[in-house]
Amino acid sequence: MKRRDFIAAAALLPVAGGATVAAPAGDGRKPAAKKPPAKPSAAARKPEAPVEINEARVAAASLPEEPAARWRTYELTTRVDIRRSAGATRLWLPLALFKDTPWQRTLGHAWQGNFARAGIDRDPAAEMEVFAAEWPEGVEPRLELVSRVETQDRHFDVTKKHCAPERGEVLRRNLRSSELMPIDDKTRAVAERIVGRVRDPLAQGKVLYDWVAERALNDPETPALAAGGIDAPPRLADALGRNAGHALLFVALARAVGLPARPVFGLRCDRSQLLPGLGVSGELNRAFHCRAEFYAPGYDWVPVNPGDLRQAVVAERPTADDRKLTMLQKLLFGFWEMNWIGLNTALEVAPRGAVGEALPCLASPYAESGGNALDAADAERFSVSMHAVRSDG
Repeated sequence: MKRRDFIAAAALLPVAGGATVAAPAGDGRKPAAKKPPAKPSAAARKPEAPVEINEARVAAASLPEEPAARWRTYELTTRVDIRRSAGATRLWLPLALFKDTPWQRTLGHAWQGNFARAGIDRDPAAEMEVFAAEWPEGVEPRLELVSRVETQDRHFDVTKKHCAPERGEVLRRNLRSSELMPIDDKTRAVAERIVGRVRDPLAQGKVLYDWVAERALNDPETPALAAGGIDAPPRLADALGRNAGHALLFVALARAVGLPARPVFGLRCDRSQLLPGLGVSGELNRAFHCRAEFYAPGYDWVPVNPGDLRQAVVAERPTADDRKLTMLQKLLFGFWEMNWIGLNTALEVAPRGAVGEALPCLASPYAESGGNALDAADAERFSVSMHAVRSDG
């Protein structure tokens, strides 16, 4: 299903539009070296049968055919203020995916503040970049980081096969069981019951996605791993909550049947063209959202987004027979609306120089002062503000 068809069908019910994301641009920054992007080529798409809609009632019915791919540039500004620091202070901020993809590429970063030292750490094994800064005792830390990122909507095309195979070490890493996300006998039993006799990797991914999607739609308030019958360590459940739960449930089930899969942690940064509840405007500090992808030989990584089904139910409060939900479930297998910036795929992250134990993930700013982790919920002491400005390329 194409995004155009979903928008047209969804317009049968009135929805409220979101506000444009905006933030003031900073002055006096020295940008880091930038990677000039190559101009993307528009991929040809085969037209699909149009959705039957009353054109007199729905303006979306007159939308043009699927447009050529269009890149959007976001300038993401993060400001951090730490008060009442107790000793030396360190801060770690996750950065956008450093590897360019067909749907996202990073143009560069710039920063300013009263830090003693600052820079970017890259972890090739975890495939993530982290901005790290340090302040001595007696200084109240201040920082402003500006990142420029380009995105375009991500579509999976089932007709395109025979891509270059993924590296074996990457596939093995995304099959592992871990302390925080164990792939045990119970998880395997649940996953094997779901896939049954299905053996094709792409079909297995679809069956697992549909199973998770049904739980996201029918029981959105129950933690996803528990709803899936999987025992999750309390620390993982508490850290990720419902925001990432359905993506992690999909990943655990996929790995349990030998299907490489990984979460992709990220940040909503713009309004949605699908449903108002799937977008954001203004302050982005609570806009973190996790998606997932799995590997199907010959097709590369296939995107899925079961978490947005839960978000749609919670935000939109639709009726049980709402047509939008059925269409959204179909759309979110193989499609990511890129009003979202991908950060990393890493689980169990140990930031370089951190004193505390490994974090379940690093999808939001993390700081330590005097060797103790600061509480992200304590805005009086650990203040983080994030805004994005969009321009179309």
